[in-house]
Amino acid sequence: MAVIVPESLESALAALTAYPDAAVLAGGTDLMVEVNDGRRPLTRVVAVGRVPELTGIRVDGATVVIGAATTFAQLERDPVAELVPALAYAARTVGSPQIRNAATIGGNVATASPAGDALPVLVALGASVEIAGGNRRRLVPIADYFTGPKRSVLDAGELVVAVQVPVLRGAQDYLKVGVRNAMVIAVASLAIAVDLEARRVGIGLGSVGPTPLAAPEACSWVASRARWRSDGVEVADEDVVEFGERVAGAARPIDDHRGTARYRRHAVSVMARRALRRCTR
Repeated sequence: MAVIVPESLESALAALTAYPDAAVLAGGTDLMVEVNDGRRPLTRVVAVGRVPELTGIRVDGATVVIGAATTFAQLERDPVAELVPALAYAARTVGSPQIRNAATIGGNVATASPAGDALPVLVALGASVEIAGGNRRRLVPIADYFTGPKRSVLDAGELVVAVQVPVLRGAQDYLKVGVRNAMVIAVASLAIAVDLEARRVGIGLGSVGPTPLAAPEACSWVASRARWRSDGVEVADEDVVEFGERVAGAARPIDDHRGTARYRRHAVSVMARRALRRCTR
């Protein structure tokens, strides 16, 4: 097996152009599971851990730009914890401390698993994915990024460079249900983001559909029913309950070894109610 270790984005993209079928290795927490299970034979690997253009977190106006090689351990801390708290909450639920020190947000996005912990947050916030390949660079809204289970618009020879996340004024939360309290793949997960300026609510759902899902109809409905103030938002108790049912209606769960579709839909309804209550007063 050949391993290429580029030290610049230009050389990484050149390697992927020359070998578009090569596996991209960052933290390896998803890739090595597939390799160890015998589901992913490797003939060539492009290890991008030394590419400086993929590292770092910067605040660009009302946007946090997070390099693809940023680890979940880094996402737990400022400036992400301060400006995008739901992403920090999600990061803290990922695996063990050892996993969080290796796993990257770019890997989470590139793998495009419906159970990816960061992905419901990116959906709720309306983030965008910066992709590079060959001589082109493109910015893809997260709503257009996923095409199916572990599938996305990322083409062979392309690389996730960064994630651009809006900074919103308003409360955020992330909830996750698993078969145990820690180090577990989500049976269902939910992120919520309140935007006081635009008077909008965003929802992202994980592990309850073929891709991470939004709930636009439920969000539009509750935004129209809420009482908006400059310092927060109020939602009536009966509307919180209805919101939970509407969000659950946006889920597309299946039965599998971790849970039934019925249980997942119920869990989404409960999490939506709890998250909305935490973000309103």
